[in-house]
Amino acid sequence: MKIKEMLLDSRPRERLVKFGVSNLSDSELLAIILQQGTRDENVIDMSSRLISRYGLDKLSECSLRELQEIKGIGFAKACQILSLFEFNKRHSLAKKSNGKIICAEDVFNLYHDRLKDLKQEHFIVLLMNTKNHIIGEETISKGTVDSSIIHPREVFKPAIKNSASRIILVHNHPSGDPKPSEEDLRITNNLERSGGVIGISIIDHVIVGNNRWWSLKEEKLKEVSFQ
Repeated sequence: MKIKEMLLDSRPRERLVKFGVSNLSDSELLAIILQQGTRDENVIDMSSRLISRYGLDKLSECSLRELQEIKGIGFAKACQILSLFEFNKRHSLAKKSNGKIICAEDVFNLYHDRLKDLKQEHFIVLLMNTKNHIIGEETISKGTVDSSIIHPREVFKPAIKNSASRIILVHNHPSGDPKPSEEDLRITNNLERSGGVIGISIIDHVIVGNNRWWSLKEEKLKEVSFQ
């Protein structure tokens, strides 16, 4: 059944107006964002199928290419879905941190809930202005963090694009132990050198574990205090 053929009280937009946005289901909210279904499936049924099959968490982790491989999702709808989750992610970051990072614990509090249950390592670049206010973030890789993947070009590209003056590196250890590996330290040193050349400083590298973290900045402060 097409949306236009449904009773007014069953249509997502009309339900939003009548009952308020908080009373809409996940499927109805997604239907409003996607706006249109296909010739064979209305947008509500499509949204219900997507959420039932993938769940919001998995759907939010899909790339543009992966989304377009889903039946009924073309380029435009894939862009809408990516934009939805990215906007929500940025809102959550701004709300939790008040938009400013002061210490490694702030970074940990931002990312712990999001990263704690992931089975793969996620390497994220947090983009900052000169006053340490968050202006964005970019996930560079998902999977094993190694120097062949974490290339300076990919790390600093979003920083240059968004005119960030400094960045914080963030990644998780699914084992729960935030202690850095030799490869973690090698990557960090490589990126610090590259940042120095192009004028974008790395102010910290925070590894998120199970209810604890490791901070490059804090580690350096410890070393100075013992000298």
